[in-house]
Amino acid sequence: MKVSKFCAAVAMVCACGMFASSAGAADAPKRLTGGGSNIIYVITPSHSNPFFKTEAEVASQTARDLGYDVKMVSHDDSPVKQAELFETAISDKAAAIVCDNAGADATLAAVKRAYDNNIPTFLIDREINEQGIAIAQIVANNYQGAKGAAEVFVEAMEEEGEYAELYGLDSDTNAKTRSTAFHEVIDQYPNMKRVAVQTANWDQNLAYSKMETILQTNPNLKGVISGNDNMAVGAAAAIKAAGKGPLKIIAVDGSNDARDEILGGTMTATAMQPAAAIAKVAVEQADKYLKTGSTGQPEKQLMDCVIITKDNAKKLNNFALSE
Repeated sequence: MKVSKFCAAVAMVCACGMFASSAGAADAPKRLTGGGSNIIYVITPSHSNPFFKTEAEVASQTARDLGYDVKMVSHDDSPVKQAELFETAISDKAAAIVCDNAGADATLAAVKRAYDNNIPTFLIDREINEQGIAIAQIVANNYQGAKGAAEVFVEAMEEEGEYAELYGLDSDTNAKTRSTAFHEVIDQYPNMKRVAVQTANWDQNLAYSKMETILQTNPNLKGVISGNDNMAVGAAAAIKAAGKGPLKIIAVDGSNDARDEILGGTMTATAMQPAAAIAKVAVEQADKYLKTGSTGQPEKQLMDCVIITKDNAKKLNNFALSE
């Protein structure tokens, strides 16, 4: 009887151990080996924006240098078009997808579809609102960059005066992050007053027209905070056309157009997102993951921005800073 009880106890322990092992295996991340082809899809917003053009071109060239075929396409910030492009990548049996996505929530289904079809996705620039379905989410530290630009703005404004805000695309988490960081700095100064806020969807032409309206109703405007360089450049053009300014203008991105505005005195500062570095790292991690099953990094990764002012603007070219 004692032996029988002992054997039963051992059997129970073994069963529990086997159950724990099986549960652990079930909880482990699934290794995705790719669809079977040698193609890396690079999917971004429109290349008419120099930021997205740079990241797409750098990602594509890095993939080619590593021996992959590349398909470089744009979803134009349409979740529907993005879903279609993911389906095309799945049909093409893509090895991996590198994507600057069309919405933190709207992109979840597309990335999950790729995951379910054994294709790893590497997200750049914009995060999604879920972890565990993309292999990597590599983004600029928008919070750090926007706060740094806001500090320059406060100093340039001498801690007082009316200003306007140009807000980015509502579906893009970066728009909210940057605006929040701007205000965490600026709102500490009671003599600085935001008198207008307009959404311009990251677009230069739309920002120009929105800025025209803002100027007509706010003759004492002293500055502008902008969610990205495209909108800031549009605002600067509208201000110049109206015979105003130059006003104090800050943004986030680090484009060559913003560099030229800063050097010309029509913009104050921008926070350079390392778009080229992020795109390159994403493709290198995709290559490493396909070969080894791991990137060696956590899924969410931040890369700091660099504050660009007149002091270092000459070193800026295509979202990278020379020594």
